[in-house]
Amino acid sequence: MTTITDEKQHLMGVFDDEEPLVAAFRALQEEKVEIADVFTPFPVHHILEHHGRKSRIITVSWFFGFFAAVAVLAFLYYTAVIDWPLNYGGKPSSAFPSFIVITIILTIFSVTILSLFTFSARAKLWPNIDKPVYHPGATDDKFVIMFEKEKIEAAKVKKILTDLGAVEIIEK
Repeated sequence: MTTITDEKQHLMGVFDDEEPLVAAFRALQEEKVEIADVFTPFPVHHILEHHGRKSRIITVSWFFGFFAAVAVLAFLYYTAVIDWPLNYGGKPSSAFPSFIVITIILTIFSVTILSLFTFSARAKLWPNIDKPVYHPGATDDKFVIMFEKEKIEAAKVKKILTDLGAVEIIEK
């Protein structure tokens, strides 16, 4: 676990449960307070939908799947029909239904692996990279909402966090 190495000053509100975090998130958005990040031990869908960060991984994964399916079908057609056609009692070499199962399996495999690599590269997650841990409980049982101090009014944000159930407010 590494400590924060950011040059920026942060203010963090720590919550014990999801409901107070969502209530604080809504209140801070209504007050037009800029939220730098939210750390939760599991996905909180309201925050994912309303934080303003949209992911294109679904679109990219669809294209991975499309091109993987086309590549697998092209490979199967080339090997079974063009390069090495076999005559099985007069049956056609281009028996498309027999290609379906392996195409589905290899498409799912390709989408999974390529999406994993894409996500890892985009998030800069690779071996021997130390990522900062802003609060050690955020991966266990705490819900943390983080702000950059220079972009907010600290007293106003502290009051909102305290009123809505923050168990801890940290300034680093």
